[in-house]
Amino acid sequence: MANLLRATAAWGLFPCRGYCSRIRQGKLSEDFVEALKAVVGSPRVSTAAAVLQQHGHDESMHRCQPPDAVVWPQNVEQVSQLAALCYSQGMPIIPFGTGTGLEGGVCAVQGGVCFNLTHMDRILALNTEDFSVVVEPGVTRKALNTHLRDSGLWFPVDPGADASLCGMAATGASGTNAVRYGTIRDNVLNLEVVLPGGQLLHTAGQGRHYRKSAAGYNLTGLFVGSEGTLGLITAATLRLHPAPEATVAATCAFPSVQAAVDSTVHILQAAVPVARIEFLDEVMMDACNRHSKLDCCVAPTLFLEFHGSEQALVEQVQRTEEITQSNGAFHFSWAKEAEERSRLWTARHNAWYAALALRPGCKGYATDVCVPISRLPEILVQAKEDLKASGLTGTIVGHVGDGNFHCILLVDPEDTEELRRVEAFAHRLGRRALALHGTCTGEHGIGLGKRQLLQEEVGAVGIETMRQLKATLDPRGLMNPGKVL
Repeated sequence: MANLLRATAAWGLFPCRGYCSRIRQGKLSEDFVEALKAVVGSPRVSTAAAVLQQHGHDESMHRCQPPDAVVWPQNVEQVSQLAALCYSQGMPIIPFGTGTGLEGGVCAVQGGVCFNLTHMDRILALNTEDFSVVVEPGVTRKALNTHLRDSGLWFPVDPGADASLCGMAATGASGTNAVRYGTIRDNVLNLEVVLPGGQLLHTAGQGRHYRKSAAGYNLTGLFVGSEGTLGLITAATLRLHPAPEATVAATCAFPSVQAAVDSTVHILQAAVPVARIEFLDEVMMDACNRHSKLDCCVAPTLFLEFHGSEQALVEQVQRTEEITQSNGAFHFSWAKEAEERSRLWTARHNAWYAALALRPGCKGYATDVCVPISRLPEILVQAKEDLKASGLTGTIVGHVGDGNFHCILLVDPEDTEELRRVEAFAHRLGRRALALHGTCTGEHGIGLGKRQLLQEEVGAVGIETMRQLKATLDPRGLMNPGKVL
């Protein structure tokens, strides 16, 4: 064990042609497990089968691929020591937050050590006058906003699940408020990252939380969306926003998908500063009615929310109502009370589970394309038609205010023919988005399943540039291997 610990100080840079290390065989040595325990303590290391299984999958339909061990570091120093130990021994490193990802990002495709970072759950600094906060990786979105409740500030990036904030940064998450407040990428000011060999990097400089900079390469942007393939995010400095003076939510139903998405485009073109504008097709609305006990019309529907002063909200609501009515909207319902708004948005955030309830025992697969706003009506209508023609059970829901939507497909994982149809549908939709100058993933990331589409999206030179970056930061290919590239 002592030899293993000493080796972490001099692992060196080993050239590696591939970007995934070779597949390992067998279990971890006792000496290695004891070395892990020497860093974090015996209770914070587990090789129990049930624990490994729990950490080998996320919410996606990708099969469980458990790690060989799970560790629970308590601070950044322990993360650094563990990373150096694993890297010196050629052991893959897989970061783990809340496990709510949708692209198999936590699957240990080559075994290795899973770093569960949930015990690092402190809010390290709050700068109300600078509108910024520093959080550890175990802090979730809801926990942060609870902490901010009396400050007059909030963090608006809202992917639905109560994801960890550093995990959101790692996957490039987004959510329902992106149309007004931007994605996680727009709201990360600085990151503390443990690099594969244990070195500590502050991407914008230690302690810095400025609003803009032209100093050198954008290292913060490099690690946002890197999916744990370049390093372990151990703290994030986030931009906060003033809590709105007043809030109003609304739902309105439409006679067709086309009418609903046309209204979305017209609302944005009219410069209405809508905070949220979400689309749910009639299948999704029926599922939400059942799962969340709503009483909404079963039709293509927009969920909207407006933030601002009382006077501004009156104007926003009036203009939006005019636009939606011109597109045939009906069954308006405005929600001003906090409890009523919460009920609507809880139902929207639970749409994934509402969809799963349509076929109990089946798994869900969510597409994640995003296109320029002007092409949104075209691709959404095509996706709806293709979904019907494919004979698959599925719903459509999405953050249409920024051109991003999801087809939630329900599939029997034991039915190989149905799995083939799901895969074919997802690839057709992804390539359709690329043809319309969009992206294969707006917020879920590449993970295991979209690597081919990434190549088609960024091209050969783009992929090779990413490979060179990966090789520089992770020459042994041990950081979350098998993801992205």
